[in-house]
Amino acid sequence: MRMRRTLAYIVFASCVLFGVVKNRAAEEHSGNWTINKSDEPGKVEFSLSEHHHGGNTSHSSDWPVTAFSGVDFAKPGHQDLHFTIARDAGKIDCEGFLKDGEGAGVFHFEPNPDYAGKMSALGFSVDEEKQFGMTVEDVSLDFAREMKGEHLENLDADKLIAFRIFRVNAQFIHDLRAEELPARDSEKLVAFRIHGVTPQMVHSLRQAGYLPDEETLVAMRIHGATPEWMDQLKQHGYEHVDLEKLIAFRIHGVSPEFIGKLQDLGYSHPDPEQLIAMRIHNVTPEYIADMRARGMRDLTIDQLVNMRIRGID
Repeated sequence: MRMRRTLAYIVFASCVLFGVVKNRAAEEHSGNWTINKSDEPGKVEFSLSEHHHGGNTSHSSDWPVTAFSGVDFAKPGHQDLHFTIARDAGKIDCEGFLKDGEGAGVFHFEPNPDYAGKMSALGFSVDEEKQFGMTVEDVSLDFAREMKGEHLENLDADKLIAFRIFRVNAQFIHDLRAEELPARDSEKLVAFRIHGVTPQMVHSLRQAGYLPDEETLVAMRIHGATPEWMDQLKQHGYEHVDLEKLIAFRIHGVSPEFIGKLQDLGYSHPDPEQLIAMRIHNVTPEYIADMRARGMRDLTIDQLVNMRIRGID
């Protein structure tokens, strides 16, 4: 039973470039910024809202306070600000105010005129729209060279931005490869980060005797077939179920609780495919108990499923 994988990467397509409109003409990048307190120590929530004739595009994430040179976040009261965020791709010049660690103002973006040419020499096509995003996400020339050196498939400027957004870096790639995964498809690497596929998860599965491929790993995370959930199944005697069937368990609602109730009714170890069929056709413990109350005892699982299929309620 092979699962459909295309949904695993839809999120990637919708997240890259945080909503930048691709086809509008190049124009000056300017807009508003805000700074709010963050729950993470040593960080603030920094938001940029860009204004253009097509509407507004926004980006918001937690930034380390060290990214704001000359800004004293511990200083009480009101303070006027003028700070610059300087990156390889360009500069974001900000003016405004800060009061008790929170503030707002306006920004203007100045692209680095040499950046696009240097990126082109590395094999990446960068227009002004991408250059603004690469400044915000700090896609440095060193980072581009480093990712180029990993010999990844489908690697382009958009993927570099997505890598920075979702924290795909050389260490992550090397840790995955140490678990004998190819870790070469750029889209899959982003999908791993979006859905929570970690080297630790892969290691745990390999220790349990599985050899998962990359698509299966993403599907497992999408549907919640985690190693922790698998440990709960082991307590009911399901120690090494095929990964595709485990994914089907999650899709159709075969849970440790469901298995436990069946075992209490005397069905000690139904086949995984039988469990899936029971959930698909709504053969519940309550249905079994009802049939027994009507005098239909010792029914097999296959008989119960066939009764449901034929509408015997």
